Amino acid sequence: MTLIIVLLLIFGYLLIATGHLTGVNKAAIAMFIGTVGWVVYICWGADFVMSQHPHEYAEFLAGEAPSSDAVKLFIYDDIFLKYVGRAASIVMFLLATMTIVEILNNNGCFDFITEWIRTRNSKRLLWTITLATFILSANLDNLTTATMMLVIMHDIVRSRRQRMLIGAAIVVAANCGGAFTVIGDPIGLLLWGDGAVTATDFSKFLALPALVAWVVTTILINRQLPDRLDTEWTAPPYRGDDTNLNRWQRMVMLVVGIGGLWFIPTFHNITKLSPFLGALCVLSVLWVVNEAFNRKLNDADQMAQRRIPRAIQYGTIQQMLFVMGIMLGMGVMTETGVFGDISAWIDYNIHNIWVVGIISGLLSSVVDTFTVAITDISLYPIIEHAQLSAWADSDYLSHFALNGAYWKVISFTTAVGGCLLSVGSTSGLALMKMEHVRLGWYLRHLTPKVLAGFVLGLIVLYVEVLLLAS
Repeated sequence: MTLIIVLLLIFGYLLIATGHLTGVNKAAIAMFIGTVGWVVYICWGADFVMSQHPHEYAEFLAGEAPSSDAVKLFIYDDIFLKYVGRAASIVMFLLATMTIVEILNNNGCFDFITEWIRTRNSKRLLWTITLATFILSANLDNLTTATMMLVIMHDIVRSRRQRMLIGAAIVVAANCGGAFTVIGDPIGLLLWGDGAVTATDFSKFLALPALVAWVVTTILINRQLPDRLDTEWTAPPYRGDDTNLNRWQRMVMLVVGIGGLWFIPTFHNITKLSPFLGALCVLSVLWVVNEAFNRKLNDADQMAQRRIPRAIQYGTIQQMLFVMGIMLGMGVMTETGVFGDISAWIDYNIHNIWVVGIISGLLSSVVDTFTVAITDISLYPIIEHAQLSAWADSDYLSHFALNGAYWKVISFTTAVGGCLLSVGSTSGLALMKMEHVRLGWYLRHLTPKVLAGFVLGLIVLYVEVLLLAS
C-alpha cells in the first residue's frame, strides 16, 4: 500500500508537470492525490499506525481491544486533522489576502500604479512596473499581484512581443518579491507557521538574493526592448456607481490593507496564533472602512453586491484547492514513513543542501514551485537546537534547525527556479494564457536570463550563509 501511495504521488507529479500539454487542471490533480491517498491510507490504517504511531495508539485505546473503527477514529482525530488544520491555515490566509486585494482593486486603490508608470520609455516602464510588483508581492499573494500587473501591462503595451518580455519580467519580480517575506508566498508562510523560520531572519537572508535575481533578470530583459514602447494610454476605467472614493480615501484604504499585512508578523509573535487570524483581522477592518467610505452609493443594488467582495472567483478557488490537495497528499506520504527513507538516502548520498536546492530549483521549473518546495520541506523535521550537540554531524544537521539554511535555500531556489520555464509557476501559466506565450519561445529568449539571476542570487545566499557560519 505504501508503494501504491508513492506511485500515486509520482503519477500526480507527472500530470502536474504536463498539465500545459494535457489540459488537465493541476488543482483537480492535487485534490485527487490528497483524497485518494488518505482513502488508501485509512483502508490499511492498522499497519501504518502500528508502524508509525504504536505508543500513541496504545494510549488512545486506553486498555480497550483494538478494532477497525478504533483505528479509523485514531487516524481521524490524531493524524488526519493535524494535516487538515495545517493546510486550512494556508488556504485561509490566501483567501484573506486575495480578498484584500480585490477590495482595494474594486475601489481603484491600485490606479496610482498606472499613473506612476505612465511613460513610453521602455526602461522606465519596465523598472517601475516590476519594482511595484516586487514590493506588492512581498506583502500580498504573488499570484494575485502578478495577475493584476499583467492586466495593467496588457492594457498599456500594444506590441505582443513587448508584452511577452515585460510580462516575463513581471512574473520574475512577483516570484522574487514573494520569496523574501513569510507572507508573500505560501512556502514562506508554511515555514513560518511550522516554526521553521522567524519572519525577521527569513527576510534578512533572502532579501538580497531575491533582489539580485530580480535585478539581473530585468537588466537582461531590458536589453531586448526598444527605447520607445508601442503604448496606448486610455482613461481610467469607468466604475459607474460601484465606488465614489476620492484620492485620499483610496490612499487610506491602501494604507489599511497593505499596512495591516505588515503588522501580521508582530501579531503572530505576540499572540503565537496562526497568521491567518491576523490576515482575517486586517480584512475585517478594511471591510468596515470600505463600507464606511461607500455608504453614500447612489445604486443600492450595487452597494448590496459590494458587501460581498468578489475575490472568491474561479482562479482563486483553483489556487486554494490546489494548495489544499497538495498539502494533504504530502501529509499522507509523511505518515507512510517514505519521506524518512528518502531523506536518509539524501543525507548519505548527497549530504549537501545546496545540491538539493539546485535540483529542486530545476524540478520546480518543470513540475510546480509549491509542489516541489513542500515535498522538500516534508522530508525533514525541524530539529531543536538543544538536540544538535547529541549528534555527530551537528554542523550539517544545524541546517534543519530553527532558521536553518535549508529552509531558506529551498524557498529561494524553488521560487526563482519556477521562472526558468513558463510552466513552473502559476504566475507563469497566467502569462502563457494571457499573452499566448509558447514554451519554446520562452526557453530561447527568457530561460538564460532567469538562469543568470538564479545563479547569482544563489551565490549571494551562499556567501551570506558562509558569513553566518564563520
